[in-house]
Amino acid sequence: MGRDRLRRTRLAAVAGAGVLALAACATGVDGARLAAGPGNARPIAAASPVADPSGTVSPTPAPSGSASPTPAPSTAAGSPSPTPSASIGASEGALRVLTFQGHVEYGGTSSEADWVASFEQESGCRVATLDRVRTSAEMADKLGAGVYDVVSPSPDLAGALIAEGGASPLDTALVEGYDDIPARLRELPALRSGEKVYGIPYLWGVNLVLHGEGRHDGPRALYADGPAAIRDTPLSIADAALVLKETEPALGIDDPFQLTPDQLGAAEKLLAEKDGADRVYWRDPIELIRAVAGGSVRLAQAWPYHADLFKRADSPVRAFGDAPMTGWADSWMITARPASPNCAYRWLNWVTSPAVQQEAAAWTGLAPANPAACTGQARPICDLHHVGDEIWSKRVFFAARPSRDCGGLDGECTDYTDWVNRWRKLVS
Repeated sequence: MGRDRLRRTRLAAVAGAGVLALAACATGVDGARLAAGPGNARPIAAASPVADPSGTVSPTPAPSGSASPTPAPSTAAGSPSPTPSASIGASEGALRVLTFQGHVEYGGTSSEADWVASFEQESGCRVATLDRVRTSAEMADKLGAGVYDVVSPSPDLAGALIAEGGASPLDTALVEGYDDIPARLRELPALRSGEKVYGIPYLWGVNLVLHGEGRHDGPRALYADGPAAIRDTPLSIADAALVLKETEPALGIDDPFQLTPDQLGAAEKLLAEKDGADRVYWRDPIELIRAVAGGSVRLAQAWPYHADLFKRADSPVRAFGDAPMTGWADSWMITARPASPNCAYRWLNWVTSPAVQQEAAAWTGLAPANPAACTGQARPICDLHHVGDEIWSKRVFFAARPSRDCGGLDGECTDYTDWVNRWRKLVS
Protein backbone atom coordinates (compact mmCIF):
# COMPACT_ATOMS: atom_id res chain seq x y z
CA MET A 1 0.00 0.00 0.00
CA GLY A 2 1.49 3.39 -1.02
CA ARG A 3 2.11 6.25 1.39
CA ASP A 4 -0.78 8.36 0.09
CA ARG A 5 -3.28 5.55 0.60
CA LEU A 6 -1.93 4.81 4.07
CA ARG A 7 -2.20 8.47 4.94
CA ARG A 8 -5.79 8.74 3.70
CA THR A 9 -6.75 5.62 5.65
CA ARG A 10 -5.12 6.92 8.80
CA LEU A 11 -6.73 10.35 8.56
CA ALA A 12 -10.15 8.89 7.84
CA ALA A 13 -9.87 6.74 10.94
CA VAL A 14 -9.45 9.75 13.22
CA ALA A 15 -12.06 11.99 11.59
CA GLY A 16 -15.24 12.48 13.58
CA ALA A 17 -17.57 14.89 15.29
CA GLY A 18 -15.01 15.74 17.96
CA VAL A 19 -12.44 16.74 15.37
CA LEU A 20 -14.93 18.91 13.49
CA ALA A 21 -15.90 20.60 16.73
CA LEU A 22 -12.24 21.26 17.43
CA ALA A 23 -11.77 22.78 13.98
CA ALA A 24 -14.64 25.19 14.58
CA CYS A 25 -13.65 26.27 18.09
CA ALA A 26 -12.93 29.95 18.72
CA THR A 27 -9.39 30.79 17.62
CA GLY A 28 -9.67 34.13 15.92
CA VAL A 29 -9.75 32.14 12.65
CA ASP A 30 -13.14 31.60 11.09
CA GLY A 31 -14.09 27.94 11.14
CA ALA A 32 -15.33 28.24 7.58
CA ARG A 33 -11.78 29.13 6.50
CA LEU A 34 -10.41 25.90 7.99
CA ALA A 35 -13.09 23.81 6.34
CA ALA A 36 -13.10 25.67 3.03
CA GLY A 37 -13.25 23.52 -0.05
CA PRO A 38 -10.84 23.65 -2.99
CA GLY A 39 -12.89 25.94 -5.21
CA ASN A 40 -10.33 28.31 -6.65
CA ALA A 41 -12.05 30.64 -9.07
CA ARG A 42 -14.40 33.50 -8.56
CA PRO A 43 -17.54 32.92 -10.66
CA ILE A 44 -17.17 36.05 -12.78
CA ALA A 45 -15.96 36.79 -16.28
CA ALA A 46 -12.51 35.35 -16.80
CA ALA A 47 -9.74 36.58 -19.05
CA SER A 48 -8.81 34.35 -21.96
CA PRO A 49 -5.56 32.56 -21.12
CA VAL A 50 -2.69 32.93 -23.56
CA ALA A 51 -0.29 30.00 -23.72
CA ASP A 52 3.42 30.76 -23.77
CA PRO A 53 5.21 28.03 -25.75
CA SER A 54 8.47 28.76 -23.95
CA GLY A 55 6.95 27.56 -20.68
CA THR A 56 8.26 30.59 -18.81
CA VAL A 57 6.24 33.07 -16.80
CA SER A 58 5.29 35.52 -19.54
CA PRO A 59 1.89 37.25 -19.41
CA THR A 60 0.75 39.09 -22.52
CA PRO A 61 1.91 42.70 -22.86
CA ALA A 62 -0.47 45.55 -22.13
CA PRO A 63 -2.33 46.95 -25.13
CA SER A 64 -0.54 49.91 -26.67
CA GLY A 65 -3.18 52.34 -25.48
CA SER A 66 -3.21 51.30 -21.83
CA ALA A 67 -1.98 53.63 -19.14
CA SER A 68 0.94 52.86 -16.89
CA PRO A 69 2.49 54.72 -13.96
CA THR A 70 5.10 57.24 -15.07
CA PRO A 71 8.59 56.09 -14.05
CA ALA A 72 9.98 58.01 -11.11
CA PRO A 73 13.46 59.53 -10.98
CA SER A 74 16.26 57.31 -9.71
CA THR A 75 17.38 57.67 -6.12
CA ALA A 76 20.54 57.31 -4.10
CA ALA A 77 21.91 53.83 -3.54
CA GLY A 78 20.28 52.00 -0.66
CA SER A 79 16.90 53.67 -1.02
CA PRO A 80 14.51 51.59 -3.14
CA SER A 81 11.63 54.04 -2.62
CA PRO A 82 11.77 56.94 -5.13
CA THR A 83 10.79 60.39 -3.83
CA PRO A 84 9.06 62.25 -5.29
CA SER A 85 7.15 59.91 -7.58
CA ALA A 86 4.45 60.23 -10.17
CA SER A 87 0.92 59.49 -9.05
CA ILE A 88 -0.98 56.45 -10.23
CA GLY A 89 -2.69 57.02 -13.58
CA ALA A 90 -6.30 56.49 -14.56
CA SER A 91 -7.96 53.14 -13.93
CA GLU A 92 -7.96 50.73 -16.85
CA GLY A 93 -11.22 49.29 -15.53
CA ALA A 94 -10.27 45.69 -14.84
CA LEU A 95 -7.81 43.66 -12.76
CA ARG A 96 -6.74 40.01 -12.95
CA VAL A 97 -5.65 38.47 -9.66
CA LEU A 98 -3.88 35.20 -8.79
CA THR A 99 -3.45 34.25 -5.15
CA PHE A 100 -3.72 31.47 -2.59
CA GLN A 101 -6.97 30.05 -1.30
CA GLY A 102 -8.20 32.24 1.57
CA HIS A 103 -5.84 35.16 0.88
CA VAL A 104 -8.53 37.15 -0.95
CA GLU A 105 -12.22 36.72 -0.23
CA TYR A 106 -15.18 38.08 -2.17
CA GLY A 107 -18.08 36.77 -0.05
CA GLY A 108 -18.26 33.36 -1.71
CA THR A 109 -17.24 31.37 1.39
CA SER A 110 -18.80 33.70 3.95
CA SER A 111 -20.83 36.86 3.42
CA GLU A 112 -18.80 38.44 6.23
CA ALA A 113 -15.52 37.97 4.35
CA ASP A 114 -15.39 40.23 1.30
CA TRP A 115 -12.58 42.66 0.67
CA VAL A 116 -13.04 42.75 -3.11
CA ALA A 117 -16.37 44.58 -3.42
CA SER A 118 -15.14 47.69 -1.60
CA PHE A 119 -11.95 47.73 -3.67
CA GLU A 120 -14.00 47.72 -6.86
CA GLN A 121 -16.22 50.54 -5.60
CA GLU A 122 -13.36 52.77 -4.44
CA SER A 123 -10.83 52.11 -7.22
CA GLY A 124 -12.99 51.86 -10.31
CA CYS A 125 -11.17 48.61 -11.12
CA ARG A 126 -13.37 45.54 -11.52
CA VAL A 127 -11.70 42.29 -10.42
CA ALA A 128 -12.39 40.48 -13.67
CA THR A 129 -10.45 37.37 -12.65
CA LEU A 130 -9.79 36.02 -9.17
CA ASP A 131 -8.04 32.66 -9.41
CA ARG A 132 -7.03 30.93 -6.18
CA VAL A 133 -4.76 27.93 -5.72
CA ARG A 134 -3.48 25.80 -2.86
CA THR A 135 0.16 25.24 -3.81
CA SER A 136 3.05 27.09 -5.42
CA ALA A 137 3.16 24.45 -8.16
CA GLU A 138 -0.47 25.18 -9.06
CA MET A 139 0.28 28.91 -9.06
CA ALA A 140 3.27 28.48 -11.37
CA ASP A 141 1.12 26.46 -13.78
CA LYS A 142 -1.55 29.18 -13.78
CA LEU A 143 1.05 31.87 -14.45
CA GLY A 144 2.51 29.91 -17.31
CA ALA A 145 -0.83 29.61 -19.07
CA GLY A 146 -2.82 32.69 -18.04
CA VAL A 147 -2.87 36.47 -17.98
CA TYR A 148 -2.67 38.24 -14.61
CA ASP A 149 -1.84 41.73 -13.38
CA VAL A 150 -1.01 40.89 -9.76
CA VAL A 151 0.08 37.68 -8.06
CA SER A 152 0.63 36.75 -4.43
CA PRO A 153 3.38 34.09 -4.41
CA SER A 154 5.09 32.27 -1.59
CA PRO A 155 8.87 32.86 -1.26
CA ASP A 156 9.89 29.88 -3.39
CA LEU A 157 7.88 31.09 -6.39
CA ALA A 158 8.67 34.76 -5.74
CA GLY A 159 12.36 34.00 -6.15
CA ALA A 160 11.71 32.28 -9.48
CA LEU A 161 9.60 35.20 -10.78
CA ILE A 162 12.37 37.65 -9.95
CA ALA A 163 15.13 35.51 -11.43
CA GLU A 164 13.22 34.68 -14.62
CA GLY A 165 11.81 38.13 -15.31
CA GLY A 166 8.24 37.23 -14.44
CA ALA A 167 7.71 40.20 -12.10
CA SER A 168 8.07 43.96 -12.48
CA PRO A 169 10.30 46.10 -10.26
CA LEU A 170 8.04 48.22 -8.08
CA ASP A 171 7.90 51.94 -7.46
CA THR A 172 7.26 51.65 -3.73
CA ALA A 173 6.52 55.38 -3.47
CA LEU A 174 3.21 54.57 -5.19
CA VAL A 175 2.27 52.19 -2.36
CA GLU A 176 0.92 54.30 0.50
CA GLY A 177 1.33 51.70 3.24
CA TYR A 178 4.81 50.52 2.24
CA ASP A 179 6.73 52.50 4.85
CA ASP A 180 4.34 51.28 7.55
CA ILE A 181 5.62 47.73 7.04
CA PRO A 182 8.60 46.90 9.30
CA ALA A 183 12.00 47.01 7.60
CA ARG A 184 12.61 43.36 8.55
CA LEU A 185 9.80 42.33 6.19
CA ARG A 186 10.37 44.96 3.51
CA GLU A 187 14.02 43.94 3.12
CA LEU A 188 13.56 40.18 2.93
CA PRO A 189 15.84 38.71 0.22
CA ALA A 190 12.86 36.82 -1.21
CA LEU A 191 11.32 40.14 -2.30
CA ARG A 192 14.32 41.99 -3.70
CA SER A 193 17.14 41.83 -6.20
CA GLY A 194 19.92 44.28 -5.48
CA GLU A 195 18.33 47.65 -4.85
CA LYS A 196 15.14 46.76 -6.73
CA VAL A 197 11.98 45.82 -4.84
CA TYR A 198 9.66 43.26 -6.45
CA GLY A 199 7.31 42.23 -3.65
CA ILE A 200 5.14 43.99 -1.06
CA PRO A 201 4.76 41.86 2.12
CA TYR A 202 1.16 40.84 2.79
CA LEU A 203 0.79 38.06 5.37
CA TRP A 204 3.42 36.11 7.24
CA GLY A 205 3.70 33.15 9.55
CA VAL A 206 6.12 30.85 11.36
CA ASN A 207 6.52 27.10 11.74
CA LEU A 208 6.35 25.77 15.29
CA VAL A 209 6.93 22.25 16.59
CA LEU A 210 4.02 21.05 18.72
CA HIS A 211 4.35 18.16 21.13
CA GLY A 212 2.09 16.17 23.40
CA GLU A 213 2.78 14.90 26.89
CA GLY A 214 6.07 13.20 27.68
CA ARG A 215 9.74 14.12 27.47
CA HIS A 216 11.05 15.39 24.15
CA ASP A 217 14.47 16.76 23.29
CA GLY A 218 13.37 20.02 21.69
CA PRO A 219 12.39 20.46 18.02
CA ARG A 220 14.67 17.58 17.00
CA ALA A 221 12.00 15.27 18.45
CA LEU A 222 9.89 15.98 15.36
CA TYR A 223 12.34 13.80 13.42
CA ALA A 224 13.63 11.49 16.16
CA ASP A 225 10.59 10.48 18.23
CA GLY A 226 7.50 10.33 16.01
CA PRO A 227 4.89 9.63 14.91
CA ALA A 228 4.80 13.12 13.44
CA ALA A 229 3.00 15.45 11.05
CA ILE A 230 5.20 17.57 8.77
CA ARG A 231 4.12 20.21 6.30
CA ASP A 232 4.25 18.87 2.74
CA THR A 233 6.59 21.33 1.02
CA PRO A 234 10.23 21.11 -0.04
CA LEU A 235 10.92 24.13 2.18
CA SER A 236 10.30 21.88 5.20
CA ILE A 237 13.86 20.70 4.58
CA ALA A 238 14.93 24.04 6.06
CA ASP A 239 13.29 23.16 9.38
CA ALA A 240 15.41 20.02 9.59
CA ALA A 241 18.47 22.10 8.63
CA LEU A 242 17.67 24.57 11.39
CA VAL A 243 17.70 21.73 13.93
CA LEU A 244 21.10 20.65 12.60
CA LYS A 245 22.35 24.24 12.82
CA GLU A 246 21.74 24.07 16.56
CA THR A 247 22.74 20.47 17.25
CA GLU A 248 25.56 19.83 14.75
CA PRO A 249 27.52 23.09 14.40
CA ALA A 250 30.34 21.29 12.57
CA LEU A 251 28.09 21.25 9.48
CA GLY A 252 28.52 25.02 9.26
CA ILE A 253 24.87 25.81 8.48
CA ASP A 254 24.26 29.55 8.52
CA ASP A 255 21.03 30.11 6.57
CA PRO A 256 18.77 27.01 6.65
CA PHE A 257 17.36 28.01 3.23
CA GLN A 258 20.78 28.12 1.54
CA LEU A 259 22.48 24.72 1.92
CA THR A 260 25.57 23.15 0.41
CA PRO A 261 25.22 19.63 -1.01
CA ASP A 262 26.60 18.11 2.22
CA GLN A 263 24.25 20.19 4.36
CA LEU A 264 21.26 19.28 2.22
CA GLY A 265 22.23 15.61 2.48
CA ALA A 266 22.41 15.85 6.26
CA ALA A 267 18.97 17.46 6.44
CA GLU A 268 17.51 14.80 4.17
CA LYS A 269 19.05 12.09 6.37
CA LEU A 270 17.48 13.61 9.48
CA LEU A 271 14.09 13.77 7.81
CA ALA A 272 14.36 10.13 6.73
CA GLU A 273 15.29 8.73 10.18
CA LYS A 274 11.73 8.09 11.33
CA ASP A 275 9.96 8.33 8.00
CA GLY A 276 7.33 5.65 7.53
CA ALA A 277 3.68 4.79 7.45
CA ASP A 278 2.93 6.66 10.68
CA ARG A 279 4.20 10.02 9.39
CA VAL A 280 1.65 12.49 7.98
CA TYR A 281 2.67 15.02 5.34
CA TRP A 282 -0.03 17.65 5.50
CA ARG A 283 -1.10 20.40 3.09
CA ASP A 284 -4.49 21.40 4.41
CA PRO A 285 -4.82 22.50 8.07
CA ILE A 286 -7.74 20.11 8.49
CA GLU A 287 -5.36 17.19 7.88
CA LEU A 288 -3.12 18.40 10.68
CA ILE A 289 -6.00 19.04 13.07
CA ARG A 290 -7.42 15.58 12.50
CA ALA A 291 -4.07 13.88 12.99
CA VAL A 292 -3.25 15.68 16.24
CA ALA A 293 -6.77 15.66 17.71
CA GLY A 294 -7.24 12.00 16.81
CA GLY A 295 -3.98 10.99 18.49
CA SER A 296 -2.34 9.46 15.41
CA VAL A 297 0.68 11.76 15.81
CA ARG A 298 2.53 12.96 18.90
CA LEU A 299 4.51 15.78 17.32
CA ALA A 300 3.66 18.19 14.53
CA GLN A 301 5.04 21.03 12.47
CA ALA A 302 2.32 23.64 12.79
CA TRP A 303 1.48 27.34 12.92
CA PRO A 304 0.70 29.60 15.89
CA TYR A 305 -3.06 29.50 15.32
CA HIS A 306 -2.91 25.68 15.42
CA ALA A 307 -1.21 25.86 18.81
CA ASP A 308 -3.84 28.31 20.03
CA LEU A 309 -6.65 26.14 18.70
CA PHE A 310 -5.47 23.11 20.66
CA LYS A 311 -4.92 25.23 23.76
CA ARG A 312 -8.49 26.53 23.61
CA ALA A 313 -9.74 22.97 23.18
CA ASP A 314 -7.90 21.96 26.39
CA SER A 315 -5.69 19.60 24.42
CA PRO A 316 -2.33 18.70 26.06
CA VAL A 317 -0.43 19.97 23.00
CA ARG A 318 2.12 22.73 23.37
CA ALA A 319 4.88 24.35 21.33
CA PHE A 320 8.54 24.17 22.24
CA GLY A 321 9.54 27.40 23.94
CA ASP A 322 12.45 29.51 22.79
CA ALA A 323 13.80 27.50 19.86
CA PRO A 324 14.67 29.20 16.55
CA MET A 325 12.05 28.70 13.85
CA THR A 326 11.50 29.16 10.14
CA GLY A 327 8.94 31.53 8.75
CA TRP A 328 7.69 32.91 5.47
CA ALA A 329 6.12 36.05 4.06
CA ASP A 330 3.64 35.91 1.21
CA SER A 331 3.78 39.05 -0.89
CA TRP A 332 2.05 40.85 -3.74
CA MET A 333 3.85 41.35 -7.04
CA ILE A 334 2.95 42.97 -10.34
CA THR A 335 3.58 40.67 -13.27
CA ALA A 336 6.18 41.48 -15.91
CA ARG A 337 3.70 42.77 -18.48
CA PRO A 338 0.44 43.71 -16.74
CA ALA A 339 -2.51 44.77 -18.86
CA SER A 340 -3.69 47.07 -16.06
CA PRO A 341 -0.67 48.51 -14.20
CA ASN A 342 -2.62 51.39 -12.66
CA CYS A 343 -5.26 49.06 -11.25
CA ALA A 344 -2.40 46.85 -10.07
CA TYR A 345 -0.90 49.69 -8.03
CA ARG A 346 -4.34 50.53 -6.67
CA TRP A 347 -4.59 46.90 -5.56
CA LEU A 348 -1.20 47.09 -3.80
CA ASN A 349 -2.43 50.14 -1.91
CA TRP A 350 -5.64 48.36 -1.02
CA VAL A 351 -4.10 45.14 0.30
CA THR A 352 -1.50 46.97 2.41
CA SER A 353 -4.13 49.15 4.10
CA PRO A 354 -4.79 48.38 7.80
CA ALA A 355 -8.48 47.64 7.21
CA VAL A 356 -7.88 44.96 4.58
CA GLN A 357 -4.90 43.47 6.39
CA GLN A 358 -6.99 43.22 9.55
CA GLU A 359 -9.63 41.20 7.68
CA ALA A 360 -7.06 39.00 5.96
CA ALA A 361 -5.23 38.23 9.20
CA ALA A 362 -8.42 37.39 11.09
CA TRP A 363 -9.56 35.15 8.22
CA THR A 364 -6.32 33.25 7.59
CA GLY A 365 -4.70 33.14 11.02
CA LEU A 366 -1.54 34.67 9.54
CA ALA A 367 0.06 37.88 10.78
CA PRO A 368 -0.48 41.11 8.84
CA ALA A 369 2.58 42.79 7.38
CA ASN A 370 1.21 46.19 8.43
CA PRO A 371 1.24 46.35 12.27
CA ALA A 372 -1.48 49.03 12.15
CA ALA A 373 -3.85 46.17 11.28
CA CYS A 374 -3.38 44.62 14.73
CA THR A 375 -6.76 45.75 16.05
CA GLY A 376 -10.16 44.15 16.43
CA GLN A 377 -10.35 40.54 15.31
CA ALA A 378 -6.72 40.59 14.15
CA ARG A 379 -5.37 41.49 17.59
CA PRO A 380 -5.24 37.87 18.85
CA ILE A 381 -3.46 36.78 15.65
CA CYS A 382 -0.85 39.51 16.11
CA ASP A 383 -0.36 38.46 19.73
CA LEU A 384 0.21 34.85 18.66
CA HIS A 385 2.92 36.05 16.25
CA HIS A 386 4.45 38.51 18.74
CA VAL A 387 4.05 41.40 16.31
CA GLY A 388 6.24 44.26 17.47
CA ASP A 389 8.53 42.07 19.58
CA GLU A 390 11.91 42.50 17.88
CA ILE A 391 13.69 40.07 20.20
CA TRP A 392 11.19 37.32 19.35
CA SER A 393 11.40 38.07 15.63
CA LYS A 394 15.17 37.58 15.63
CA ARG A 395 14.53 33.87 16.21
CA VAL A 396 12.74 33.62 12.87
CA PHE A 397 14.60 32.60 9.69
CA PHE A 398 12.37 33.81 6.85
CA ALA A 399 12.18 31.68 3.73
CA ALA A 400 13.88 32.50 0.44
CA ARG A 401 14.20 30.37 -2.67
CA PRO A 402 17.32 28.16 -2.42
CA SER A 403 19.84 29.11 -5.11
CA ARG A 404 23.21 27.96 -6.43
CA ASP A 405 24.88 31.22 -5.41
CA CYS A 406 23.70 30.86 -1.80
CA GLY A 407 21.29 33.75 -2.06
CA GLY A 408 23.75 36.07 -3.78
CA LEU A 409 26.60 35.32 -1.37
CA ASP A 410 29.88 33.59 -2.06
CA GLY A 411 29.64 29.81 -2.03
CA GLU A 412 28.24 26.82 -3.86
CA CYS A 413 24.78 25.87 -2.66
CA THR A 414 21.97 23.65 -3.89
CA ASP A 415 19.05 25.20 -5.73
CA TYR A 416 15.32 24.75 -5.37
CA THR A 417 15.22 22.00 -7.99
CA ASP A 418 17.58 19.95 -5.82
CA TRP A 419 15.27 20.45 -2.86
CA VAL A 420 12.20 19.44 -4.87
CA ASN A 421 13.91 16.24 -6.05
CA ARG A 422 14.98 15.30 -2.51
CA TRP A 423 11.52 16.01 -1.17
CA ARG A 424 9.77 13.92 -3.81
CA LYS A 425 12.10 11.05 -3.03
CA LEU A 426 11.22 11.34 0.65
CA VAL A 427 7.42 11.54 0.37
CA SER A 428 6.88 9.21 -2.58
